[in-house]
Amino acid sequence: MLRVQATRPRELSRRPRRKALRIRPLSPAAAAPPPRRPPAAGAPRPRSRHVAAAPGRRRRLVLRAPPAPLRVPAGAGGGLGPEDAQGNGGARGRRGRAGPCRAGAQLSVPRQGTRDHPPAQVALRDRLVGTVVACFKRHGAAAIDTPVLELRETLMGKYGDNSKLIYELQDQGGELLALRYDLTVPFARYLAMNKITNIKRYHIAKVYRRDNPATTRGRYREFYQCDFDIAGQFDPMLPDAECVKIVHEILSDLQLGDFLIKVNDRRILNGVLAVCGIPESKFITTCSTIDKLDKVPWEDVKNEMVGEKGLSPEAADRIGEYVQLHGGLDLIEQLLQDPKLSQNKLAKEGLGDMKLLFEYLTLFGITGKISFDLSLARGLDYYTGVIYEAVLLQQQNDHVEDPVSVGSVAGGGRYDGLVGMFDPKGRKVPCVGVSIGIERIFSILEQRVEASEEKIRTTETQVLVASAQKKLLEERLKLISELWDAGIKAEILYKKNPKLLNQLQYCEDTGIPLVAIVGEQELKDGVVKLRVVATREEVNIRRENLIEEIRMRTSQL
Repeated sequence: MLRVQATRPRELSRRPRRKALRIRPLSPAAAAPPPRRPPAAGAPRPRSRHVAAAPGRRRRLVLRAPPAPLRVPAGAGGGLGPEDAQGNGGARGRRGRAGPCRAGAQLSVPRQGTRDHPPAQVALRDRLVGTVVACFKRHGAAAIDTPVLELRETLMGKYGDNSKLIYELQDQGGELLALRYDLTVPFARYLAMNKITNIKRYHIAKVYRRDNPATTRGRYREFYQCDFDIAGQFDPMLPDAECVKIVHEILSDLQLGDFLIKVNDRRILNGVLAVCGIPESKFITTCSTIDKLDKVPWEDVKNEMVGEKGLSPEAADRIGEYVQLHGGLDLIEQLLQDPKLSQNKLAKEGLGDMKLLFEYLTLFGITGKISFDLSLARGLDYYTGVIYEAVLLQQQNDHVEDPVSVGSVAGGGRYDGLVGMFDPKGRKVPCVGVSIGIERIFSILEQRVEASEEKIRTTETQVLVASAQKKLLEERLKLISELWDAGIKAEILYKKNPKLLNQLQYCEDTGIPLVAIVGEQELKDGVVKLRVVATREEVNIRRENLIEEIRMRTSQL
């Protein structure tokens, strides 16, 4: 770095002889100009920098390197803050005004488990959510909504080992808050607060988990859940069977490939642990370990039981004899005859309900996709009865060589005691529900669309109002206003005299199916030329018949 400096007299009244320019290296410590020296006593005050210098006055000229670009460090969170976005790391300008963001600045969302969604992805997700909601409504559910913030005490102690994944917030106005971990606990709190004892509801919203993200498997820290729940006192297994049927319908409608719905009952699992000599105080933590059996080998699960959970190797082996079993009605009958389990009250109740569930699922005609799997544990504390989880076995996609591994895509179960935890009098409301893993399913659909190069429409525009000649802006505005007032989804290009070719190209690029063209001759004849973009067919339609013609043609698309 160089500084070009001319010597300057200390007092303006003195006029030393002119000296030559000196060029010398500038050290980093001296990059900033030196502080201005106070004038000597009796000397006139220096002139303002906006006033021309007196004859003979020398000015100092400093050449500085441009500022380094502002970069967001990896993992720094949500990009730039309110002040950082002004440039200079939040520093204010010389007059107290914020300057623009420096050239080369890199903005980002938090890199750990979040992402932005461009219009094409949002359109694809809306299509997915629409399929799920249609199924929920087909089964008579009504929608509700709850706050994204909950009291910390509302969420803690409901998720077993996963409670450490809750996003806790600092003191907010005297309340300890947390971001919701799922939609089930807020739903139970909602029932208790409003004294609701009977409802069939669905809820689609974002939830937050401080987990290790795995974006290739559709696992994020911020993601959508789609929940369906039935609350109320009903005959055994009827609501439970409907929830399993809903999972089957949604996965079939989405055509994701072959899938399997695993079912179990927490009472059966607790009975297994009891007959294996496990103390009740270790049921929940042991269930959390058993739930890993679909991801890791049995030996790893056993080592965790013995090394971390404090079980004896013999007890772990006895548990392994049961939790590695899976089947159907035949397995249920076999366990009902088991000399140990048949003597356990909880296990016997669970096996009886499981048999009834399979009878209902047989009537629904879906048992070919159901497996009674004793390793399924669903490591959440609030489950009390039947539990289920859907997994994809493979991805049927000719365009993708390697299948996408996304784990489970749906899960749920019965939680009869959760509402009573929030009720002042401990009144229980039996509940059963299912949650659809929208983000994991979306990751499959997204890759499928990219591989097939399918073009996703991001708007629902039905017709573009175009002009064939210049000076027809007023006529375009009149026509599009008529279409808007009639409920037609229409657009125009925001130019006074757009070229017709550009207007037609816009329709090609955005997927708009129809073009309503106004021209001088059309105005004289009282018609509008309607063009079908896909076939390039053009017909003249009377102005008063245009709206019905557009509705008829778009209904056929």
